[in-house]
Formats: sequence, C-alpha cells, structure tokens
Amino acid sequence: MAQTTDIDLFEQLKSATPETYKAVENQIRTGWTKSGSSAVDLLLERAQDAMQNDDLDAALEHLTAATDHAPEFAQGWNLLATVYFRLDLYGPAIDSLERALAINPNHFDAMTGLAVILDELGYAEDALEAYSAVRTIHPNRENISTAIERLEKQVRGQEI
Repeated sequence: MAQTTDIDLFEQLKSATPETYKAVENQIRTGWTKSGSSAVDLLLERAQDAMQNDDLDAALEHLTAATDHAPEFAQGWNLLATVYFRLDLYGPAIDSLERALAINPNHFDAMTGLAVILDELGYAEDALEAYSAVRTIHPNRENISTAIERLEKQVRGQEI
C-alpha cells in the first residue's frame, strides 16, 4: 500500500470540496502531531491537556520543553504560540508562529494564527496577506474568505 505524502495531501486539500475537505485536513493535522520523539509527543499531549483545562502555565512549561528538545518541530511552535496568544503575549506568539512557518510554510493553522494576531493589532495589509496565503494553501478554511473580504474593503476602500 502506497503511503500518502504531504504533497499529495495538500493537493487533495486544494481540490477538496466544502463537503470533503475535513477528512484531508484531519489527516494533515494528525501528521503534524508526530514529532518523531516519544518524549516530545508526551510533552505535546500534556500541553494539550493543560490547555483544555485552562492551565496555561503548565502548557507553557510543557511546550517550552518540547520546543527546546525539538526545535525543528513546527507543531510545538504553533501550540506554544497559541498559549502565548491566550496569555495576551502577542510578541512571543508572533515569534513562535514565524518559527513554525519557517519550518513548515504550509502550516495553515500557524498562518491563520499569524493573520488573526496581525488583524487584532491593526496591521490590515499584513493580515490580508497572511489570510490570502492561508486561502492559497487551504481554499476551504473556515472564515478565511469573510476575513479577506472585510480586510480588502478596509485596505482598498469601499467601491462606489
């Protein structure tokens, strides 16, 4: 049985319909959670449990350890950014998202997170660029088109 590659999955994601994209999206996300290290995977699992219980300090500790041990693991950086965002620490969140995207430029969750932060900080043009990049990778990503339309009006002005 042939193994599906990331390239195949992203091609499938681009051609998926609004009814079928979730299965491909889930397959991609499942791949993102595998660091190649059982210790890092355990840290990631503990961090996610802590995040679900709103114990952001514990999540921060686990994810800091995970990114220290596996600095080339994009999902660790993405989740670390999520914790920083939830703590209203936007600078470290952006830094973590940039690290995730340097490792995996197709990480649509990290790119979405960056777009949301840029949008919240009032950087409309940059947010529009980031949302547009997400749509290129994942055309069916929820709420992206709405954000792009809103920001295009803001950046380019309302047409008469």
